[in-house]
Amino acid sequence: MILIGHGTIGGTCVNVGCVPSKTLIRAAETLHVASAAERFNGIEATAKVTDWQALVRQKQELVDDLRQAKYTDILPAYEAVTYVEGEASFSEDGCLSIDGEPVNAGKIIIATGSRPAIPSIKGIRDVPYLTSTEALELETLPQSLLIIGAGYIGCEIAQIFTRAGVDVTLVSRRGVLPEAEPEISQALSQYFRDEGICLVDGTVYDHIEIKDNTIVLSVHNSDGAKKISAGKVLIATGRTPNTEKLNLTAAGIELTGNNGIKVDAQMRSSRADVYAAGDVTGRDQFVYMAAYGAKIAAKNAMNNTSLAYDNSIMPAVVFTDPQVASVGLTEAQARAQEIEVRTSVLTMDNVPRALAARDTRGLIKLIADGETGRLVGAHILAAEGSDTIQTAALAIKTGMTYEELGAMIFPYLTTVEGLKLAAQTFDMDVKKLSCCAG
Repeated sequence: MILIGHGTIGGTCVNVGCVPSKTLIRAAETLHVASAAERFNGIEATAKVTDWQALVRQKQELVDDLRQAKYTDILPAYEAVTYVEGEASFSEDGCLSIDGEPVNAGKIIIATGSRPAIPSIKGIRDVPYLTSTEALELETLPQSLLIIGAGYIGCEIAQIFTRAGVDVTLVSRRGVLPEAEPEISQALSQYFRDEGICLVDGTVYDHIEIKDNTIVLSVHNSDGAKKISAGKVLIATGRTPNTEKLNLTAAGIELTGNNGIKVDAQMRSSRADVYAAGDVTGRDQFVYMAAYGAKIAAKNAMNNTSLAYDNSIMPAVVFTDPQVASVGLTEAQARAQEIEVRTSVLTMDNVPRALAARDTRGLIKLIADGETGRLVGAHILAAEGSDTIQTAALAIKTGMTYEELGAMIFPYLTTVEGLKLAAQTFDMDVKKLSCCAG
């Protein structure tokens, strides 16, 4: 078996995605926790950035250590795998090659990942913009930062930098986390404003330029035309699959509308014996879904099996504060499937854990089939939402009804208990329950 790598070994997650971003998110969180200590009477705390360069270098040391331990060091343990460094592509006759040299390959799995997508804003190529990769490597904090795009990348990085003392403006076409439930998007938007992030929504991007070492973005929305200035600009408008250098058309491999490799449920491309997995397919761009898809592709390719990719119960997390976590259908998706929708929305001020923590930001929204009571979706905005969503995923996976979820025993004073309370909210007013009543 040949494993072909080009550039830095390892994927997006360890090198420029999950590991570096979540490290800095946790670091910035300590600054916020100190400022929020006043929630508790008699406690006063302060925290400040004293050496951002040291923090970024510590982050990079972790990235380097994990890359070494989880990729470079484990390769020798797989005697059947030969690692080859080089740029792979298909030649005009459809054969695979490495740096122009033909490779004899019976089965091929393409997993070339993705990179930041750059929007078609007039002038964008003439300004020194940052992507998430460069933003997480900045060793000097800018005075001001303009972020274009309010998806999960833009939101996470906006909070990192504003908590570090940077003046952050977050500009977007459709608002904060436009794919999330509207209740969650609206609530998170307000929490961002409370922290000092300037939000500019519903914008049309007209032009971007640099004047006197300042980035100036011209936009217009329902409020009219405006110019937004900042010392640095970050492009956070999503990621695009790395397919353009593979010469896929020569191999007869079809692409989707977002330039991802089109695959079926077995991860097969349109060409026989060529599979694809991960971000390069242009869907479900999470590291755990890439690993899941790659396992299916490898087993099907090697064993001639027909394992199928199923993302119907795929938990997803945005590591803002509060965290956004979801699984299953949104309300809009459920209605589009002509499900008789019932919803339950529980604000976190009804969850004892949040009350004890003096942090009642957020909500839990459950979506059920009104005919059967079966849960079909769960959406959480809470300080510990990432650690709660898997319980909802299991409930949906096993076909539980909201009555069954509400009747389960949950540990008291936990965030996950909010799921029980949200399930009970379908049929009762939980405000009338005693603090630990089931």
